[in-house]
Amino acid sequence: SWDQFDSSVADLPFNLFLVRLESVMRERIALLIIITLLIAFLVIFQNYFNTALAIVFLIAFMFLYTIYMWIATKYQKRKLKKNPPVLNYSYKPFVSILIPCHNEESVIEKTVKNEIILIDDRSEDSTADIILGLEKTNQKIKALIRPKDATPGKSAVLNDAVKIAKGEAILVFDADAKVEKDFLSKLIVKLEGADVGAVQAQKVIINKNQNFLTRCQYNEYILDTHMQIGRDAVRGAVELRGNGELIKLQALKSVDYWNEETITDNLDLSTRLHIKGWDIRFCADAKVYEEGVISFVALIRQRRRWVEGSIRRYLEYAYKVFTSRDMSLRVGFDLIAYITEFLLPFWLIAEVVIQGFHFIQGSDNAILSSIILVSTTGVFFTSGFVYSLRKYANYSFIKALLESIVTSIYFITIWFPIAMFIIFKIVFSRKTMDWGKTNHGVANCVIEGFNNEC
Repeated sequence: SWDQFDSSVADLPFNLFLVRLESVMRERIALLIIITLLIAFLVIFQNYFNTALAIVFLIAFMFLYTIYMWIATKYQKRKLKKNPPVLNYSYKPFVSILIPCHNEESVIEKTVKNEIILIDDRSEDSTADIILGLEKTNQKIKALIRPKDATPGKSAVLNDAVKIAKGEAILVFDADAKVEKDFLSKLIVKLEGADVGAVQAQKVIINKNQNFLTRCQYNEYILDTHMQIGRDAVRGAVELRGNGELIKLQALKSVDYWNEETITDNLDLSTRLHIKGWDIRFCADAKVYEEGVISFVALIRQRRRWVEGSIRRYLEYAYKVFTSRDMSLRVGFDLIAYITEFLLPFWLIAEVVIQGFHFIQGSDNAILSSIILVSTTGVFFTSGFVYSLRKYANYSFIKALLESIVTSIYFITIWFPIAMFIIFKIVFSRKTMDWGKTNHGVANCVIEGFNNEC
């Protein structure tokens, strides 16, 4: 078990130690180069350009990218309406369903109601006993009980499970997943194309009305659905989300399965599939319902892992993204545009700090322009939320606007500080393999259709 990069180094196999050392150094060097270039850009921009130009540039880029996605989505919808695709419902590959479980005694029995492999990952509660009991009573279920000294992490769990899986495709769920009866039939028709390596279902927060945080997470997932639909429309870099992801075994083999040196297995796998030229599709019709976390501490821990894993995979595969001969230009452009969401917080905060420092000194400054720059970003996010909630959650305009303002504040408050923290952590701190497990079984208020108790 590697909880920290520098823990028990003497006990690590030398070749694995070198692999991790190389990965850490590559990530730090790549990030230092990016930060250096960004700081140089800021210094040059501050000295030779008017900050107002940054506003024009930012608005133009965000507007053009949004219009690009919107036009592509409308075109795809019109094209499908005019010439509906002939769906091959006879395409029914054998699918193995993998559900990794770590201390999931409160939800795992309710989740299982097709071949399903339940993997107990070194649980300290009664999860293993429940899984073994389910195996005895249901012939479709296989139990895989991992030893206490097994390599931790979801990637390692899935790599162990895929060895005993059958068929042509792997469907991965989290232990708290809930789906409707036609979920797999909707998802699987998207997987048939020869260039399609995986399909991601739409994720929905099931306990959206439980408290303020779960409501914001529900709205956040709706915005993610809007972005995934847009990326699918342009055949861009659709990403796997870890829960409700259907993957061809052929595609999985081509990238050497899951990377056990990452804390976000789904994002890492998405990037490697794109680099290899595989297409990932998004299916909004197939919905997988999961619990939103209910406490602020748990939310920060979860999002910290997501941000760190996402930034590290971009640093790890940056060179391959730019040099891949298999990846399409559309996917490459989409990936590069998506990276800016992590550089944007650094740019905006640095801009405000620099201008604020000039303002305090009484020297020439553009603090007003900086404030407008940050405000513009907030308006952009709010507009995206309004559109998404109107279209995909069927909210009235007033409700969508109010929810969007609140969720944008939540979004910026959560994501900006975490992104800044992770950037400095990667540069100055040791690499950890802390997955920050999300606790399940906490939902006491679920949406209609799943034993609603609200």
